[in-house]
Amino acid sequence: MIQLTDSAVTAVRTAIAGAGQEVEGLRIMVEAGGCAGLKYMMGLVNEPDPNDHVFDNDGVKIFVEEGSLAYLDGTRIDFVIGLEGSGFTFDNPQAKSSCSCGKSFG
Repeated sequence: MIQLTDSAVTAVRTAIAGAGQEVEGLRIMVEAGGCAGLKYMMGLVNEPDPNDHVFDNDGVKIFVEEGSLAYLDGTRIDFVIGLEGSGFTFDNPQAKSSCSCGKSFG
Protein backbone atom coordinates (compact mmCIF):
# COMPACT_ATOMS: atom_id res chain seq x y z
CA MET A 1 0.00 0.00 0.00
CA ILE A 2 1.12 3.53 -0.75
CA GLN A 3 -0.04 6.47 1.34
CA LEU A 4 -0.22 10.13 0.39
CA THR A 5 -0.27 12.72 3.15
CA ASP A 6 -2.94 15.42 3.09
CA SER A 7 -0.36 17.83 1.68
CA ALA A 8 0.53 15.40 -1.13
CA VAL A 9 -3.15 14.80 -1.95
CA THR A 10 -3.66 18.57 -2.22
CA ALA A 11 -0.60 18.93 -4.47
CA VAL A 12 -1.77 16.12 -6.77
CA ARG A 13 -5.30 17.55 -6.95
CA THR A 14 -3.84 20.95 -7.85
CA ALA A 15 -1.71 19.37 -10.58
CA ILE A 16 -4.72 17.47 -11.96
CA ALA A 17 -6.84 20.63 -11.98
CA GLY A 18 -4.13 22.49 -13.89
CA ALA A 19 -3.34 19.71 -16.35
CA GLY A 20 -5.56 21.05 -19.15
CA GLN A 21 -6.63 17.55 -20.10
CA GLU A 22 -8.48 14.65 -18.53
CA VAL A 23 -6.39 12.92 -15.86
CA GLU A 24 -7.34 9.64 -14.21
CA GLY A 25 -4.64 9.63 -11.53
CA LEU A 26 -1.00 9.56 -10.55
CA ARG A 27 1.45 6.91 -11.76
CA ILE A 28 4.33 6.13 -9.42
CA MET A 29 7.14 3.84 -10.49
CA VAL A 30 10.72 2.90 -9.77
CA GLU A 31 13.43 2.86 -12.44
CA ALA A 32 17.12 2.01 -12.43
CA GLY A 33 19.21 5.15 -12.01
CA GLY A 34 19.87 7.98 -9.63
CA CYS A 35 22.81 8.26 -7.25
CA ALA A 36 21.66 5.38 -5.04
CA GLY A 37 20.73 2.86 -7.75
CA LEU A 38 16.95 3.28 -8.09
CA LYS A 39 14.92 6.42 -8.65
CA TYR A 40 11.31 7.42 -8.10
CA MET A 41 9.29 8.51 -11.11
CA MET A 42 5.88 10.17 -10.93
CA GLY A 43 3.48 11.58 -13.48
CA LEU A 44 -0.16 12.23 -14.20
CA VAL A 45 -1.83 9.74 -16.52
CA ASN A 46 -5.18 9.67 -18.29
CA GLU A 47 -5.66 5.91 -17.87
CA PRO A 48 -4.04 3.02 -16.02
CA ASP A 49 -2.15 0.24 -17.73
CA PRO A 50 -3.98 -3.11 -17.62
CA ASN A 51 -1.52 -4.64 -15.12
CA ASP A 52 -1.35 -1.66 -12.76
CA HIS A 53 -2.19 -1.98 -9.11
CA VAL A 54 -4.66 0.77 -8.24
CA PHE A 55 -4.83 2.49 -4.86
CA ASP A 56 -7.24 5.21 -3.81
CA ASN A 57 -6.02 7.79 -1.37
CA ASP A 58 -8.73 10.26 -0.37
CA GLY A 59 -10.17 10.27 -3.89
CA VAL A 60 -6.80 10.41 -5.68
CA LYS A 61 -6.09 7.29 -7.74
CA ILE A 62 -2.52 5.98 -7.62
CA PHE A 63 -1.31 3.56 -10.29
CA VAL A 64 1.71 1.36 -9.65
CA GLU A 65 3.12 -1.08 -12.18
CA GLU A 66 3.69 -4.65 -11.03
CA GLY A 67 7.50 -4.39 -11.17
CA SER A 68 7.59 -1.35 -8.88
CA LEU A 69 5.14 -2.56 -6.26
CA ALA A 70 7.66 -4.47 -4.11
CA TYR A 71 9.96 -1.41 -4.01
CA LEU A 72 7.14 0.92 -2.98
CA ASP A 73 5.12 -1.17 -0.53
CA GLY A 74 4.50 0.84 2.62
CA THR A 75 5.83 4.11 1.17
CA ARG A 76 4.47 7.37 2.55
CA ILE A 77 4.63 10.29 0.13
CA ASP A 78 4.50 13.86 1.39
CA PHE A 79 4.62 17.25 -0.31
CA VAL A 80 6.79 19.76 1.53
CA ILE A 81 7.44 23.45 1.07
CA GLY A 82 10.76 24.72 2.36
CA LEU A 83 13.33 27.45 1.94
CA GLU A 84 15.23 25.42 -0.64
CA GLY A 85 12.15 24.63 -2.71
CA SER A 86 9.12 22.41 -2.66
CA GLY A 87 8.43 18.90 -3.81
CA PHE A 88 7.44 15.38 -3.00
CA THR A 89 9.36 13.37 -0.40
CA PHE A 90 9.32 9.60 0.03
CA ASP A 91 9.43 7.74 3.34
CA ASN A 92 10.09 4.24 2.03
CA PRO A 93 10.55 1.34 4.47
CA GLN A 94 11.94 -0.80 1.61
CA ALA A 95 14.91 1.55 1.07
CA LYS A 96 18.16 0.42 2.66
CA SER A 97 19.95 3.62 1.58
CA SER A 98 19.06 6.88 -0.12
CA CYS A 99 20.78 9.85 -1.67
CA SER A 100 20.83 13.29 -0.10
CA CYS A 101 18.25 14.70 -2.54
CA GLY A 102 15.73 11.99 -1.54
CA LYS A 103 14.83 11.14 -5.14
CA SER A 104 16.76 7.88 -5.35
CA PHE A 105 17.34 4.90 -3.09
CA GLY A 106 18.99 1.52 -2.91
